[in-house]
Amino acid sequence: MKIPFATVVPMHKEIEEELKGAINKVIDDGLFIGGDPVKKFEEDFAQYLGVNYCVGVGNGLEGILLALEAMGVQAGDEVIVPSHTFIATTLPISRLGAKIVFVEPDEFYTIDVNKIEEKITDKTKAIIVVHLYGQCANMEPIMEIAHRHNIKVLEDAAQAHGATYKGRKAGSLGDVAEFSFYPGKNLGCLGDGGCVVTNDQEIADKVRALGNYGSFIKYKHIYKGYNSRLDTMQAAALDVKLKYLDKWNKRRQEVATRYINEIKNPKVILPKVREDNTHVWHVFVVRVENREEFMKYLEDKGIQTLIHYPTAIHKQEAYKELNNEVYPLAEKYAKEVVSLPMYYGLTEEEVSYVIDAINNY
Repeated sequence: MKIPFATVVPMHKEIEEELKGAINKVIDDGLFIGGDPVKKFEEDFAQYLGVNYCVGVGNGLEGILLALEAMGVQAGDEVIVPSHTFIATTLPISRLGAKIVFVEPDEFYTIDVNKIEEKITDKTKAIIVVHLYGQCANMEPIMEIAHRHNIKVLEDAAQAHGATYKGRKAGSLGDVAEFSFYPGKNLGCLGDGGCVVTNDQEIADKVRALGNYGSFIKYKHIYKGYNSRLDTMQAAALDVKLKYLDKWNKRRQEVATRYINEIKNPKVILPKVREDNTHVWHVFVVRVENREEFMKYLEDKGIQTLIHYPTAIHKQEAYKELNNEVYPLAEKYAKEVVSLPMYYGLTEEEVSYVIDAINNY
């Protein structure tokens, strides 16, 4: 049996006619930047999340960049981020000339609330929380800390489409949030795409202008902006797929429940779900001490796995200036994490095969 780590084929097959119809309509209309499909998706996604504003952007990384700039982050400011995340979370901070301030993760792989306050200084402008792997960070105490120190909170919800925290959707919990629609996400487009969501009209308007060359009105530029817009084709595809997101997430949750209940190998550390959270399992991450051996064993069984993420950000060549810093948990997780097959379309037989293989390791 061959089981890929992930594939979008089953979900696309299921909605093939509807998806192609939406794409063909964009082709027939001949408008490929902006227009009604973008407006409709922005409105529908904002309504799904329970927020007032959604602004489509080119991708998730640019969403973070535009959101930070709209929040007033600039050179010399400090931005708190988790030490265990993808580098796209930190690159925008560097682009703006601000300082990255790392905080170690908790047992749920999200930023440790108890370690945030000690990192706050008079230069701290924002906290970026990452809803990593499909689970929300512990937002209530984070927002309390932020409000007390007059700091903005940006949710990096790139892996958490449809996840909830105490009944509220990821993306509606902070001051502003960013989503990626990279094809492999729970809600993914057919290329690159992203958005910024918020209840703050001033931030939403500034993000829209920044992503449109710094302009609200053509040829009148009030900011030194960027070209970062969600194109019409992607918006049309996303609006079709949004209707099925909860169904697709439910299947991921069923697979995850089986993994958690049936994987019994003591060498494999299973993920934990925070109380009052709905985890949407963008990836299902376990930890093992001898990762290479474990992955090779599964590969020989026809089971593909990946690593999210094999090198901590502060150990990356791109951040040579941080290479001597020490973040033990981020480094430990980077050495041990393994992502198991997780996608809509995994059959019960395939799930059983993965579970049996791991239990026999």
